[in-house]
Formats: sequence, structure tokens, C-alpha cells
Amino acid sequence: MGERLPPAGWTRRDDIAALVAVLGEGNARYVGGAVRDTLLEIAVKDVDIATPLLPDEVIRRLSAAGIRNVPTGIEHGTITAVLPFGPVEITTLRHDVSTDGRRATVAFASDWQDDAARRDFTMNALYADPATLEIFDWFGGVADLKARRLRFIGDARQRIREDHLRILRYFRFQARFGSQPADKEAEEACAELAATLKGLSRERIGMEMLNLLGLPDPAPTVARMAELGVLAVVLPEADVPALAALVAQEARQSIAPDPVRRLAALLPADAALSEQVASRFRLSGAQKKRLATAAARDGAVQDARALAYRLGMDSALDRLLLAGADAKPLEGWTIPVFPLKGGEIVARGVKAGPEVARILRGVEAQWVAAGFADDRIEALLDAAIASVS
Repeated sequence: MGERLPPAGWTRRDDIAALVAVLGEGNARYVGGAVRDTLLEIAVKDVDIATPLLPDEVIRRLSAAGIRNVPTGIEHGTITAVLPFGPVEITTLRHDVSTDGRRATVAFASDWQDDAARRDFTMNALYADPATLEIFDWFGGVADLKARRLRFIGDARQRIREDHLRILRYFRFQARFGSQPADKEAEEACAELAATLKGLSRERIGMEMLNLLGLPDPAPTVARMAELGVLAVVLPEADVPALAALVAQEARQSIAPDPVRRLAALLPADAALSEQVASRFRLSGAQKKRLATAAARDGAVQDARALAYRLGMDSALDRLLLAGADAKPLEGWTIPVFPLKGGEIVARGVKAGPEVARILRGVEAQWVAAGFADDRIEALLDAAIASVS
């Protein structure tokens, strides 16, 4: 027997063992990220199983065993088993019939190697037997993992022509798992075929870019994308050195990576441009708002807590870190609620209307400037009312 998968918490799960038993002997192998990440000794998020059983048979067996299942991707052969300790995706072996760079037409297969051959990188084409934990590796993925070498399976250009998004996936995986120098053939193929990214949906590109930017330190990889002409296709506005500066600030202040903040760093302080990029990447409403707020920065260092009160915690952190300012005052701090209401001003004899709103704004501004001192509200209000009497 060759290489074996080291035992891990997820390989000892009783619910997965029961699932494998339901599928039947020889009908299940762990595949992909769970195998890769276990070999790298990093936390496993998702468990995937490959099977020669057709989707209808998978559903029949799971249902007969009382295992709840959802046809999450049945057109591609994927059924999700809803288990007590987390879902597991079960996908029928496949081989590509045709591809056009955006989508693939697949047919179900019975050969494990055929299924492996259609995957993108050697480190993602590793399978493991649930009973023995024996690893099946047809393309040198284990050796590549040990060397931290990211390689396409087969001809890199052909793999990219099958699915253009593999260019961005390559750089994301390189940033997460790879080492330098990177695979020459892979980089040359990505540079040569970078223009094919224009044929992909903006949403797919945006999602992949945010996934890349959310990694611990994507700056060197993003810089390499710029050198190879890839970044100019998907984000021509990018200011690469600004990203490196932000990543350094996050690390210095022990603040978790945030992909939207990092996207903001790549963009100039231009609200109209940030709106264009947000639309191009199909960002959510909340993400668009944060990007626009970050774009309104002027580089001036402001009081951290006052900034958070005005903009919200996330946007305040964005502004502070992009300016290279200290965010420590926000650590463990909760944004307070302004303790004064308009009715209290009316009760003091001020006629309801614009004057009440003006007094409220004035007292609030002084309260914030005084460090959110609730014990000064009465004095501030007395002074404000006296000034209009």
C-alpha cells in the first residue's frame, strides 16, 4: 500500500462512516479539499465524496437509510447528505463531453481516473479510501503538495481553455498553497490566455477576486498577476502597492483580513469608480456601501471612535487602516447610542420642528467630541436651549 491519509477528526466521524456504509463497499472515496488540507495539516471545512453510483441511486440509498438529502447540484451529479455533524457532498464520477471556457457538458463515468483527469490542479485530484485511508494519486499531487508546487493536470493551456476561471483559481491557490518560484508553464498559460477572462460573468470574477483577497497575504500574488497582465483584464484600476501597505497594517495591528477592505485599497479614492467596480463585480448592497465609504477617504487621520460612531465599525476600520492610523481605540469598544430624543427638547419648551433637529445635531456633535460622556448631556442641552432663548 502506498501513501495514506493521516487520521483526522473528520475521518473519525460516525455519521460519515454510516454514510459510506450506506453507499456500499467500493462506492465511496474522499476527494479534493478534505484530502489536500489533511495532508497539509490544516483545518478541513468541507468533506466531499466521489462515487460511481448514479445520482438517483445515491438518493434511493440515502432515503432508504433515513439520511436527509438535497439535490443541490443534481444536473452535475451532486447530492448533499445532511448529517448530524455537517453536510457532505456526494458527486457521481464524471468526464467532460464538451467545454467552452464558461461551462462544461459532462457525462457520468465509472472510472476513478477519468474523474480525476477532469479536475484542475494535481493537488485537488487526490482521492482516499474511507476504510484504509489509502490515497489514489494519478498525477503526482502528493509530491506537488510536499513541494508546495501548484500545477495544472495535463496541458495548462488546454485546462484554461476548458474553464477560463481557472486562471483566477490558479492565482488564488498559488497564494494559499504555492511557493516561489511558481510553475513556469502555469504562469505562461495564464498570461497568454488572460484575455479569455472577459468572456466570464462578472459575478464569477468578483467572487473569485474576493476569495483571493480574503487570504492571509495576497499582495505578492496580486503583484504577480499585474506583472503577467492578468490583473489589467479584471481590475485595470488596481494600485498594487496600496494593497501591500494595507496588508502590513492589518498584520501590525492584529486585525483580521477583509476582502472588501482590500479591494478598496486597490482602488483610488474615487466614489464613482468604486461604484463602477462594485457593479462590475456584482457586489452586495452592503459591500457596495462599504466600498463607497472607503472611497470617500481623504487620508486625514480622525478620531477612531467618532469615526466608528458616524460610519459604523467596519467602515471606520477601513478608513483607519487605509490611512495607516491606529485602530486600537476600537478594540473591544461598542458603539454607544445617543441618549437624547427630540421629545425631551420639546418638553423643555422648544417648539417642534427644525429647531429641535438643529439642537439635537448640535448636542450630539458636542457629546461625541466629549468622548460620548452621557453625564454631560443635561449640561450640553441646557447650553443649547439657552442659546436660542
